[in-house]
Amino acid sequence: MSTTAYEKQTAPAAPTARPAPVRLGRRRLGPGRPVPYGWAVGPLLLLALWAAGSALGLLDPRSLPAPWTIARTSADLLADGRLQSHLATSAQRALLGLLFGVAAGLVLAVLSGLSRVGEAVIDGPVQIKRAIPSLALIPLLILWFGIGETMKVVTIALGVLVPVYIHTHNGLRTIDSRYVELAETVRLSRLGFVRHVVLPGALPGFLLGMRFAVTAAWLALVVVEQVNATSGIGYMMELARTYGQTDIILVGLVVYGLLGLVSDALVRLVERRTLSWRRTLAG
Repeated sequence: MSTTAYEKQTAPAAPTARPAPVRLGRRRLGPGRPVPYGWAVGPLLLLALWAAGSALGLLDPRSLPAPWTIARTSADLLADGRLQSHLATSAQRALLGLLFGVAAGLVLAVLSGLSRVGEAVIDGPVQIKRAIPSLALIPLLILWFGIGETMKVVTIALGVLVPVYIHTHNGLRTIDSRYVELAETVRLSRLGFVRHVVLPGALPGFLLGMRFAVTAAWLALVVVEQVNATSGIGYMMELARTYGQTDIILVGLVVYGLLGLVSDALVRLVERRTLSWRRTLAG
């Protein structure tokens, strides 16, 4: 074997070019970017299914009228002014109950959250009320306040008080203890401690409680407006039930649903604006 042939045989093989690594797209964890007007997607889908079922004859119009029938009935109620009048009365009751309930729940939560003695006195009765539905309290409230507007507002306020108290109290008790130690180190006064530590720390819990509170206000309103009421959306629905007017009952249900959806969206908007400093999956 010649030297040249031997060198070719024993020479190391030329390195083969490695394939370029495939760069995989980075997978994003979490729910992703917010969907524009995502809050309306679910209700619109329900409306589309309702309309499709009515158009195909799958839904009995006597039990569940078509959406266009409800729209026509709503237009008639708006034309004669009945819907606006009942809606104004219902909104006034709900707002008054929400105002008193939020104020009471917030005060009780602060007293209970910042004091062990306050917690011992306040937390037990609130938990008892939490276990008792507002509907069960109506007979007693009627004996105490009569069957007028006071009873209705108090019932709504009691329904609102519990979620505001629960979530605000939890927000107070879950404040990072390092902030408390820092406040003691810089010798913050009691008022300064509440202003700079307690209120910002409890705000997320309070706003979450507000979302439950606005829903509780509308739920309690449905109940109280069917107890010796002479106006309001619930009274309109009860009167329609007497005469078998299913379309008017559904108009009232749609109004209640829209009020709940809009009020929750407003609280969430305030939450996003107020808590914009937090980096969460909510975006």
